[in-house]
Amino acid sequence: MKLSRRQAIHVSCTTLAGLSLGRRPTELYARPQQSAQAGPDALVDTVVRNIAPLPLLPDGSAPEHSSAEAGPISEPTLWRYTGGEPPAIDFDYRNLKVKVDGRRTAKRTGTLRFADLEALPEHSQITLLQCGAPNPRGVVKWTGVRFADLADLLEVQSFAHYCRIVASDGYWIEEGIETMRHPQVMLAWKLNDEPLPPKHGAPLRLVMPFRYGARSLKAVQEIYFTATSFPLPALPAD
Repeated sequence: MKLSRRQAIHVSCTTLAGLSLGRRPTELYARPQQSAQAGPDALVDTVVRNIAPLPLLPDGSAPEHSSAEAGPISEPTLWRYTGGEPPAIDFDYRNLKVKVDGRRTAKRTGTLRFADLEALPEHSQITLLQCGAPNPRGVVKWTGVRFADLADLLEVQSFAHYCRIVASDGYWIEEGIETMRHPQVMLAWKLNDEPLPPKHGAPLRLVMPFRYGARSLKAVQEIYFTATSFPLPALPAD
């Protein structure tokens, strides 16, 4: 297929975006090319997805449980971009290397290692992991550090408003920095007092118990901060 100059530039820019965001370039480029399907010309009733309830406290935080309630996470577990299997990485948290890019909104950037996390106050919490589907699900004990303490270590500035976390399988999430500084948001390397197993996100997992499990991203590989959102590059003019 022969591309016009405009299309070629767009592909190049989108490819670079895909590499920087940890996503496949084809995923980023293909979406805008899909033709919109004709829909009804009036509001109609539709089938609503059946999502398992996520119990939260009135302030929006997740209930914390006793140690007696902690147990395993039910199957199946989910990896989105590696055929359902954990990515081929080093799962030992003592060897972890996480890229930190502050986009000039943090004083410390580069490679985050376990020694950096180990120097922070250790934090544990026992909360429910609940996906939108009935499973996986489980009340478990997480051990690691609060994300807010990491942000302080990195000296993330007050004008940083957004954070993007990228997993080793290419999946990523974005949240506002205020949400990331919630005291229940943490980076965990232990599950029920044992090192995280690969299927549950070793070597380092983001934990957000007041969100569905898809936001508790596994195998954290990159952390970005920015003062603005993370848009794709604009299509250059001819």
